[in-house]
Amino acid sequence: MSTPAVTVKDLTVRYGEVLALKSASLELNSSRICGLIGMNGSGKSTLFKAIMGLVKPDSGTVHINGGTPAQARKSAAIGYVPQSEDVDWAFPVSVHDVVMMGRYGHMGFTRRPSKADKLAVDEALERVELTDYAHRQIGQLSGGQKKRAFVARGIAQNATILLLDEPFAGVDKRSEATITRLLREQASSGAAILISTHDLHALPNLADEAVLLMQKVLMHGDPQTVLRPENLALAFGLDVLGRGEDA
Repeated sequence: MSTPAVTVKDLTVRYGEVLALKSASLELNSSRICGLIGMNGSGKSTLFKAIMGLVKPDSGTVHINGGTPAQARKSAAIGYVPQSEDVDWAFPVSVHDVVMMGRYGHMGFTRRPSKADKLAVDEALERVELTDYAHRQIGQLSGGQKKRAFVARGIAQNATILLLDEPFAGVDKRSEATITRLLREQASSGAAILISTHDLHALPNLADEAVLLMQKVLMHGDPQTVLRPENLALAFGLDVLGRGEDA
């Protein structure tokens, strides 16, 4: 039996007195897209940070392809598409520069891009339909184009695990369709993909499986089952008949 791409076991993370994750457990396998569903504050972004090794858990473990998150980062195994508010769009870098950042793990100490690095960036920009925008400052792009630029970074990186935090928020339909197509292609090529999203209607056509999160994993299964009203009520605090939790 193959090793899961991501294994999260009994993970608890606190920020001071705030409990972000409580004994959360999750396995993600290669060649699969998993949708992550939960309210704001349910721990979705913290889960991403824990998988990347950017927060230290109070307890529990995270393994990436059987190793540590630090090893996965060093080998450029993890690609990340952040929420828009987490990016400084005024920073003076071009779209090409952003995508080239995905190649840093493949470069030597001097970080001088090789012919292979340049080719990988050019191919990634072409796949996300941003070739004509390569030398624009990243903040000059539309919302959808910005998201596609970060997807291109993950593609150029050859990441085997892609984490996307609300990739469809504020994007146009063309960008949404392009990103969805690219993610399906990456999954078909063996990547494990975790996407947090509030777009529940689109989830069954996008994801192979879904996770319901409220500090801990409440449910992990096929999207149609997870999206049943009585299951969503566990995470969103809604009465299944729509009367409100205090009715």
